[in-house]
Amino acid sequence: MLLLAGLTLYPVLYGVWLSLHHKHSLFPQQSWAGLENYWFLLADPEFSESVWRGVVYSVSTITLQIIIGVGAALALNQYFPGRSLVRGIVLFPYVIPTVVAVILWKWLLNNQFGLINYGMVMLGLTDEPINWMGRTYIMTSLILISVWQFFPFVVLAVLARLQTIPTELYEAARVDGAGPLSRFLYVTLPQLASVLFIVVLLRTIWMFTKFDTVWLMTQGGGAEKYIRTLPVYAYLRAFHYYEAGTGAAASVVMFLLLVVFAAVYFMMFRREEQL
Repeated sequence: MLLLAGLTLYPVLYGVWLSLHHKHSLFPQQSWAGLENYWFLLADPEFSESVWRGVVYSVSTITLQIIIGVGAALALNQYFPGRSLVRGIVLFPYVIPTVVAVILWKWLLNNQFGLINYGMVMLGLTDEPINWMGRTYIMTSLILISVWQFFPFVVLAVLARLQTIPTELYEAARVDGAGPLSRFLYVTLPQLASVLFIVVLLRTIWMFTKFDTVWLMTQGGGAEKYIRTLPVYAYLRAFHYYEAGTGAAASVVMFLLLVVFAAVYFMMFRREEQL
């Protein structure tokens, strides 16, 4: 309990305390601010834009991760030669370090010598290379990289649940004349409900607070402000502008947004279970 309090409770309480002060990030200068840091955030257009970008980023990546992850898990649950090898390959993006994944994809998406642009031009999909790191497509690139890196988590969770579904359910559905789509909608999907509930909750928390992938994408480019999500905004306030109080206030707001989402999400799930 002391360990949990020291590593979890104390940092949260200190962050709340810090958000109520004007505090320099390096020097011990501080003064009581009350809610001034929060009023500043509400008036700062960069803050509202960062919240909106975080919502777009998390919703887009989670939706694609669920669709691709569930589809891949259904395919990998079927028997075919080399299935074990394919399962290992699918999990590969999730085990490589984030910095390696981002550097790899930035090379692939390079508009001068990137393999993706080369392939698109050769196939006639575009007349000239696309600047994937420019302001128009950088959010798309970030979503693409994040989906590729984290959809194996969904595959792993869903595949583990698929292997525990009793085969008698599918046999009974076939006897009743249910086709593949009906078996998925009325047998597989209900059995995956509890797993998908946890997966969506965890992925939402992790993607909305994702920092490393977004931060690495902003390095070495001029369109970083177009993917500046809330965690990056809080970091810049605390360690670039040295406004520890404002950065802490942004972190507290991010924490409260996730608490509200989790509460609403649990209420919706319990209501569906009661129905």
